[in-house]
Amino acid sequence: MNDGPGIAGVRKIIHVDMDAFFASVEQRDNPELRGKPVAVGGSTGRGVVAAASYEARVFGVRSAMPSITARRRCPDLLFVKPRFDAYAEVSRQIRAIFADYTPHVEPLSLDEAYLDVTDHLADLGTATAVAEQIRARIRAETGLTASAGVSYNKFLAKLASDQNKPDGLCVITPAKGPAFVASLPVSRFHGVGPKTAERMARLGIQTGADLRACSLEFLTHNFGSSGPYYHDLARAICHRRVSAHRVRKSIGAEDTFFEDLREESALAVELARIADTVWSRIDAKRGISGRTVTLKVKYQDFRIITRSRSLDRPVADRDEFLEIGIDLLRATLPPPKAIRLLGLTLSNLSDGAPQPAPEPPEFALPLY
Repeated sequence: MNDGPGIAGVRKIIHVDMDAFFASVEQRDNPELRGKPVAVGGSTGRGVVAAASYEARVFGVRSAMPSITARRRCPDLLFVKPRFDAYAEVSRQIRAIFADYTPHVEPLSLDEAYLDVTDHLADLGTATAVAEQIRARIRAETGLTASAGVSYNKFLAKLASDQNKPDGLCVITPAKGPAFVASLPVSRFHGVGPKTAERMARLGIQTGADLRACSLEFLTHNFGSSGPYYHDLARAICHRRVSAHRVRKSIGAEDTFFEDLREESALAVELARIADTVWSRIDAKRGISGRTVTLKVKYQDFRIITRSRSLDRPVADRDEFLEIGIDLLRATLPPPKAIRLLGLTLSNLSDGAPQPAPEPPEFALPLY
């Protein structure tokens, strides 16, 4: 594919996003689920949908939706328990594929990542060809599909990857960037959450074109330090670099119980299950360690407390992680009210990686 003439100083960024990742892994591994509406997560009571297949999304089922609502929208919905070890293994396969094309890979989660291929186009010539080959290899080696966006900055690459889902590819060249942004609702912009989108709507800002019509002074007055950022986005400008050595601030998990709990033994069982989930995510990162364990407790009346403990060394393993969590829990017992949710997090993370290499030079390349 000819992506247009090269422009000096322009980067070549790919955003790869797996399609309905958790649900797709379950459908791949269980043929009886294929072509059917599937939700990964708890199926009863206060369960929550962690991921939904595209067959389920047709009915309006979405991640983070209460399971009871999902079931109401799709009576034939099939619930499966999450298998984070399986998802982590597929994630490792995908990242190994990325590494064959560039060392500049910034994972955002198990199922998506940015790749800077500015000076790593191999023999393929264009970033579009790289993205096409990566998608083909993911399908061949994992049996799953991925969508990709190709553009000259992270903001546009992420928007592009969502444009033709599932199993799609979208390329946004410098010539097309401003017009593409102008046509979109601001709610799709990275950094514009629901509350900010509502505030913008009250100011008459619904689309990228509306945002571009606002002066820097107006945006700074209404949105403070975020004003210049929104001013740039409206012009398809994004200066964020692909950071290959970005380390997450924390890794954790939490669960809302079907029934509120008071007894230490029942709470300990639930906390052990949560610790297993967190540690599987830590193992998936390979080399990540952390020194601080934080317990989150939500009571029947929705009041939340947190308790933390930091070590002078990394937490050794899952057993020590859980042991610290249990100690923190015991310090809150007996609870003033029944407990509806527990969460456990590891923070003060380190990946033991060497210092990041210098940013790749910006120079002209022939094609996108």
